[in-house]
Amino acid sequence: MDEEYDVIVLGTGLKECILSGLLSVDGLKVLHMDRNDYYGGESTSLNLIQLWKRFQGNDSPPAHLGSSRDYNVDMIPKFMMANGTLVRVLIHTDVTKYLYFKAVDGSYVFNKGKIHKVPATDMEALRSPLMGLFEKRRARKFFIYVQDYDENDPKTHGGLDLTRVTTRELISKYGLDDNTVDFIGHALALHRDDRYLDEPALDTVKRMKLYAESLARFQGGSPYIYPLYGLGELPQAFARLSAVYGGTYMLNKPECKVEFDEEGKVCGVSSEGETARCKKVVCDPSYLPNKVKKVGKVARAIAIMSHPIPNTDDSHSVQVILPQKQLGRKSDMYLFCCSYSHNVAPKGKFIAFVSTEAETNQPQVELKPGIDLLGPVDEIFFDTYDRCEPVNEPLLDNCFISTSYDATTHFESTVMDVLAIYTKITGKTIDLSVDLSAASAAEE
Repeated sequence: MDEEYDVIVLGTGLKECILSGLLSVDGLKVLHMDRNDYYGGESTSLNLIQLWKRFQGNDSPPAHLGSSRDYNVDMIPKFMMANGTLVRVLIHTDVTKYLYFKAVDGSYVFNKGKIHKVPATDMEALRSPLMGLFEKRRARKFFIYVQDYDENDPKTHGGLDLTRVTTRELISKYGLDDNTVDFIGHALALHRDDRYLDEPALDTVKRMKLYAESLARFQGGSPYIYPLYGLGELPQAFARLSAVYGGTYMLNKPECKVEFDEEGKVCGVSSEGETARCKKVVCDPSYLPNKVKKVGKVARAIAIMSHPIPNTDDSHSVQVILPQKQLGRKSDMYLFCCSYSHNVAPKGKFIAFVSTEAETNQPQVELKPGIDLLGPVDEIFFDTYDRCEPVNEPLLDNCFISTSYDATTHFESTVMDVLAIYTKITGKTIDLSVDLSAASAAEE
């Protein structure tokens, strides 16, 4: 271990694994360490016995739940947008050859007390029960504007500069009502709160286009894909990738203490009496707690069920977004469900998550609107964790710290954090104009 590295990465969470993969592919000498004896850090995947140990404090789950090893329960479950940034990063690094994806069955939104399929195109808008007849026509016009919009072709802009016009102004041109705006902003553009309404509309239009393009990709009922056997496969795939490029992995390294020189710059990491020297450190907030601040917390429930979520057309994998306004909250709530069809549970079993940015200290009460949509559950666990973000100045100390995972059930915000850190470390931006067909293993 007593060697010099360009970068030492601490923690094998998904963000850290993607970064170590990208940096190794760039030719940097990378050492990747984790204090745990398993991959994944916070974003690990647990079998049933591990799940029981973590939430019930014992290792004897009831027999009726089936075999422990048939469970791969992701602790930070998130779907991937089929044409989204994470999939582009996976293809860019060629890590897709270690993974098999499968399309997710359904994408839904909670509106006026009911679950509805999210309409993503002008044709779906016309069929959707979310809107009345006249509203459908207005929505269809707006969808057509978005579908035809091309940033580089002013003829498609309808005389509007979307870098200046706010989303609120753009939407009011089409006369859409609040309910419609709600599902467009939260279930299609995947905004986490309503601040986007007063920001330039270009971002929202791009997000809507990404949703529609991803939906068209696999002709399924949703724009999302998910790896077979769950997300626990991802960190391991990146570990393999890093090894191919000469990166070194060490699990089960206690302490992992970051060492600094007299100028306060990072100079190495020590564990068990040995020190590996380095120029830069990448880590999750738990490795440098005095360089991060708590910015919120996530409340979540994990349920094991014997049926799909009701009113989702028997979808075996599904996301339901509950926009904040529908619940009288400050932030959205998310439902995530996956099952044996993605090999994350035994046959006939479904794993459901309900998550949100916590606004109180009572997760059971706060998550009730989401839990009420699940129907009968076999088992349910509640959990909260703090969300931290870095407060250090990486230019001064060479420490690059990721933010904690948020409550969303899709990856767009997570991977933006990764790309921002990559650019800070290398001064480069990754070219993500890749051939998306390279991740087509998802098709049956």
